[in-house]
Amino acid sequence: TLRQGKGGGIMGGFKRMLGGESLFLSVFRSPSSDGEIYLAPKLMGDILVYEMKGQELVVQAASYLASASNVDLDLGFQGLKSLFSGESIFWLSITGYGPVILTSFGGIYEIEVNGEYIVDTGHIVAFERSLDFKISKANSSWLGAFLGGEGFVCRFHGFGKVYCQTHNPGSFGYTVGSQLPPR
Repeated sequence: TLRQGKGGGIMGGFKRMLGGESLFLSVFRSPSSDGEIYLAPKLMGDILVYEMKGQELVVQAASYLASASNVDLDLGFQGLKSLFSGESIFWLSITGYGPVILTSFGGIYEIEVNGEYIVDTGHIVAFERSLDFKISKANSSWLGAFLGGEGFVCRFHGFGKVYCQTHNPGSFGYTVGSQLPPR
């Protein structure tokens, strides 16, 4: 059976909207213990099942596809540093126990960080909250980074995993959009 609800009440729905997600969450239940469900992401890419074991996972809102009922979703504010990167300042903060299903644009690859790892902000799918991060410019000019819409990287420090996507949706949209005829 399919039931749509606001999951977390009205405030939970509004938080999801701020993060770029739907106001409503769909809940699927099988009348028996066995059942199957088929889900598809918005963009062409990989699907990754990540097993939550009580830790916190920070996920780009567009990369969240589904999770078990005992996994909690909350809107996490990543600060103005994320706004300046051209990405959302709101990411999903996921906690609890059970599977979380993530999706990407292109392939998903896992990086085990032990110290420092630098990645373009548009390639981040998710990261374990055990990692600290800061947004910085990739080149020497802040003006070039702001005006060009590119040039921001996320510098992760510590120990944990980062999940990245092989393609950047923003760059892809810019490239394809420039080839389309004007409206």
